[in-house]
Amino acid sequence: MAEEEQPKNVKELLVELKDASELMVDLAYAAVFFNENSLAEEVEELEQRMDGHLRRLREVAMLAARSPEDAEAMAGVLHIAAAIEKIGDAASDLARVVQARLGIPDTLRPDLRHADEIAGRVKVREGSALVGRSLRDLLLPVETGMWLIAIRRGAEWEFDPGPETVLTEGDVLAFQGPEEGVNLIRELAGAPPLPPGPETEAPALTELDRAVDILIEMKNSAEVAVGLAYSALLFQDTALAAEVTTLESRSDVLHDELESWVLKAAPEARRPDELRGLLRLGYASETIFDAARDMTWLVEQGEELHPVVALALEESEEVATQTVIEPGSHAAGRSLKDLQLETETGMFVLAVQRGRRWVYRPRPRFTLEPGDRLISIGPEEGAEELYAVASAPEPEPAPS
Repeated sequence: MAEEEQPKNVKELLVELKDASELMVDLAYAAVFFNENSLAEEVEELEQRMDGHLRRLREVAMLAARSPEDAEAMAGVLHIAAAIEKIGDAASDLARVVQARLGIPDTLRPDLRHADEIAGRVKVREGSALVGRSLRDLLLPVETGMWLIAIRRGAEWEFDPGPETVLTEGDVLAFQGPEEGVNLIRELAGAPPLPPGPETEAPALTELDRAVDILIEMKNSAEVAVGLAYSALLFQDTALAAEVTTLESRSDVLHDELESWVLKAAPEARRPDELRGLLRLGYASETIFDAARDMTWLVEQGEELHPVVALALEESEEVATQTVIEPGSHAAGRSLKDLQLETETGMFVLAVQRGRRWVYRPRPRFTLEPGDRLISIGPEEGAEELYAVASAPEPEPAPS
């Protein structure tokens, strides 16, 4: 097999580091949800690869600094790279929860899987519409709202599959995305839909349930913080940077609450040692918040970033966009549930700014209003579709 071409310059290295760190976080949480050691091992391999890229980036940055001005510009690049490295380290800590068999109580795994975005797996059946087609042709994020984290073919895994990957019968797809997209991707794979959950009265919350609720909030908010941090860098937006700071401050409170609830839950746990896994997950999530805060510090200080940073973020596999809802647009006055933006466009709304107020990870019932500013991430083709939904229709030409 041909040796993989290595990134050669600062921009290529930054692109690789950003994409790798985000993939590591996705795989690490999937490893915890599925209790899958092979996914955890891949996170460790990605960390080693990231270490090599970081070492190369530092070498290239030092060689590129031919004047005090160059050195000052490259210092910002290295600051961002260090924050990305911290995200990768946190993902590695998440994976070690599985590798060290610290465990998550089995009764809690269903709760973890429903942390806003669902992680799941499906096997591609005979006669499926997916067989023989590339991911470029299928556009799964746009058609179903689901992102493929990995593909298992026999005993081999393909992680972060690219657009040229062709699916075959028997492939096992690991995916994540909105709940309404689960049965869409299962239908394409030729699998039966998942039955609706039983409508039973929820049992009273225990101390352990509360601990998991806090952990899920930390996980969801950490992903928002990272997305907003990259967006703040791309758009040089101090308001976005300030929101990352707010989320990081909130994470300190959540982390304290998590530790408190886990300690209270110890008497009711059958194996209290398992609770160490929850504490490790909480600590790793808190580290991700800190890394996001580190990234935005330069923006808050008004530092002028090297142009290579914006170029790298624009070439990343997942693009960040800011979209304003225009009066008369298809989105104005409709809820996110009605619009099904993730399913229809593949774009995930990280936050909505309405006046001076921000709403993070808006719920399906959230109704968009003219003037709302959406910060979203997703595939490039999805960004164009989101813009079309948010834009007012072109006026019809006046009759001649």
